[in-house]
Amino acid sequence: MIEVSNITKRYGDKEAISDISFTLTEGKIYGLLGPNGAGKSTTMNIMTGYIGASGGTVTIDGLDIYKDAKKAKAKIGYLPELPPLYPDMTVHEYLMFVCGLKGIEKKSRLLTVEEVMDETEITDVADRLIKNLSKGYRQRVGFAQAIIGSPELVILDEPTVGLDPKQILEFRELIREYGREHIVMISSHILSEIREVCEHVFIISHGRLVADIDMEEVGDSLEEKFFELTDAEPEEEQAGEAETEEESKEDDGAQTKAEERIEDEGSKEEPVVTETQSEESEAAADEEGDDTHDSNM
Repeated sequence: MIEVSNITKRYGDKEAISDISFTLTEGKIYGLLGPNGAGKSTTMNIMTGYIGASGGTVTIDGLDIYKDAKKAKAKIGYLPELPPLYPDMTVHEYLMFVCGLKGIEKKSRLLTVEEVMDETEITDVADRLIKNLSKGYRQRVGFAQAIIGSPELVILDEPTVGLDPKQILEFRELIREYGREHIVMISSHILSEIREVCEHVFIISHGRLVADIDMEEVGDSLEEKFFELTDAEPEEEQAGEAETEEESKEDDGAQTKAEERIEDEGSKEEPVVTETQSEESEAAADEEGDDTHDSNM
């Protein structure tokens, strides 16, 4: 069991999060939901021991994340939004390296890596360089490193951002499988992601926990509940505004390029001299020459 009790984080006079408390139990998938800047990342960083809290405690099976840091952190797996991968390593090399970082015994490392690769379905790319993998496979490798050592709690920050629809479905299944016997917490501002995978949801707004609800209770009204408790705009409106702005930029860019092209073409044009114009020019030159000769005489 993981207990988060009254955690607060201050930066000077500003409170990033304030007095947040909740409990996580084994065999469930939890969602940490909130608008951008609500305090989700700060909460997760405190839970993993990455940053210290200004107040409050986090315990994992009774182990304090700060007082018993080594033992407590061994029970946590973490996948940030950008997976901590080494692109010039092969998948197998990288996972063996992570085993060393996590203190897995040398004699057990090979078996551990084989097990997590099988569980995340990346055995077929074990000898490929990470930099040559697709986004979906890199995310799987990131998930594999998070579950090395079979940690009791796995925290995933925006785990499906950038994946295509097929990859999203496959990654969700990986999360469900692991969540059957462990605790999984997913942080996201994407409502559909939380609704599809999570069984329980915590909503944070302006650094405060404003909802602690079971998905069976809220059902299809998660969106309504979310917008009621936060200042966020509906996803469709946000997407529409972003799309309109992008289209406007594209139109402006296309118009500017067209104008530049016209100017370039205009500057490259040379005047066309007809035969008549040429004869007139020669006659004028001769006439000018005669006038000069008379004035000299």
